[in-house]
Amino acid sequence: MHSLYRSFLHSAAGWSHALRNERAVRCEVVVLAVALPAALLVTADNWRRLFLVGVLVATLAVEFLNTSIEKLADHVRPEIHPEIKIVKDLGSAAVLMMLVLSGLVWLLAVSERIIAAH
Repeated sequence: MHSLYRSFLHSAAGWSHALRNERAVRCEVVVLAVALPAALLVTADNWRRLFLVGVLVATLAVEFLNTSIEKLADHVRPEIHPEIKIVKDLGSAAVLMMLVLSGLVWLLAVSERIIAAH
């Protein structure tokens, strides 16, 4: 139980650091905060609500991983290096793919809601 508590504290420290220092994380948290009540309006189906919010939570998780990669890369090699740039660009591309998926999921859900209203 003690290790679970320590893991929680490490996770909370990561959240705290990301919220203080990473603009992208702050933006995604704002989107998630808006999405929570919006999901209630977009669909009455709880599984769809879970998916709408879940895809944003997954995006935030990928953002945390990308931030971790960038921080580690900067620590290992602070100067600009072409191989490190590729690693950082790949992490950024992963975030972009999650943002595209999130946008498509929300666009589909909102369009279904609009069509059902007519």
